[in-house]
Amino acid sequence: MTSRHTLDLPGLLPLWHAVHDRLSSGRPVSRVRVGPLDDAGREALADLLGLDRLPSAEPTIRLAQLEAAVADACGRPVRDVVTAILGPIRDRAAERERDSIQRTALWDWLVGHEVVTTQPALTEWVTHLRTNGLVDGSPDRTRSLLASALTVLAALPSDGEPLPVLAARVLDGDSHALDDGTRLSSLVLRALAVLYGTDMPDSAQGRRALWGRAGVADDELSSTVLAAGLRLGGDGPVARIARISADAGHAVSLTLAQLRSPGELGRSAGPVHIAENPSVLALAIRRFGASCPPLVCTSGWPNTAVIHLLRQLAACGASLHYHGDFDGEGIRIAAHVLAKTGAVPWRMAAEDYRSAVPRIPAGPDPGRLTPAPWDPALSDAMAELRTAVVEEVIADVLLDDLAGRCPGSTACMTSTPSLP
Repeated sequence: MTSRHTLDLPGLLPLWHAVHDRLSSGRPVSRVRVGPLDDAGREALADLLGLDRLPSAEPTIRLAQLEAAVADACGRPVRDVVTAILGPIRDRAAERERDSIQRTALWDWLVGHEVVTTQPALTEWVTHLRTNGLVDGSPDRTRSLLASALTVLAALPSDGEPLPVLAARVLDGDSHALDDGTRLSSLVLRALAVLYGTDMPDSAQGRRALWGRAGVADDELSSTVLAAGLRLGGDGPVARIARISADAGHAVSLTLAQLRSPGELGRSAGPVHIAENPSVLALAIRRFGASCPPLVCTSGWPNTAVIHLLRQLAACGASLHYHGDFDGEGIRIAAHVLAKTGAVPWRMAAEDYRSAVPRIPAGPDPGRLTPAPWDPALSDAMAELRTAVVEEVIADVLLDDLAGRCPGSTACMTSTPSLP
């Protein structure tokens, strides 16, 4: 406290602020520039340094000279004096290095998170987040917010829950965590916009529509799934409806309401194939009729009913095998279905794409491409050939697979050796 009484003078405060700032840089300091000083400050500095004339209004002082003067005045080093007067001296260089390490670790964690790696379209979301920087400049706060966003994304598509119910279920009971306008809500919506290839909504109605697309508060009757050939062994209403339709050679349209209360479904040890487009389902019914193998249609991006049915089939023991369009959107849909249901690819490898392109050498451009998690070579091949191949082009190949799905059938072996 003696040093503060001796040197904590109003006229010397500019000097101590300048010294404190330079020492806090974390770099070697030999000189300190002070000022501008008023007359009182110039006189106080001259007295401290023992000068025979007043210094300029913005003098540069050698630290060694200041150390000697302070030692004579109070017997303490300069660092102790400025610490006593202004508080602890920082090390900004070390802080910057520490922050850089924390930021790198944060983004590496995000890029490697399962939600992102299983749906690589989200790397565009990650890039946007990095460009916009940290939340309040804090890696810890940013990571906490992103962890919550990833928790929500992992729970989507929702089972038709209202948004507050979803928030309370996955975010520790906080029903307002995803309220419109919150930081977390905006983060999740931006991820969904990237995933679905749409613009970030700029109205409350648009945001509600995007949540709805992710299964939040879906209408239980309008959210439906098309299927054919489902012969489930249970005696519940869904199993009976599906069997009646399969035996009649018809497709069945199951609502989310039915799938929420399906009754007994029974066990299933066989494969269920999944197609992106209803036309493939229609062709399968036309070819196989009442003998149609189990086939489910996502009708593009799967709604809540689709995901719900596929998860129920997997829980009953069915193995799921997915095929979709070979275009940018189709790859993103496939990654989504595989990540959300545990399905495996069905004729969705790079060699399948390359063998299909000659069928439509002047086909449309595949559009925005993102990596295919199950086969990195697929996106590379599509970027090289720049030709989209929709399912209908190779429908005959897919139907031949369904016709020959018995064990050992060569029709099922291309790119899917595990397919029965």
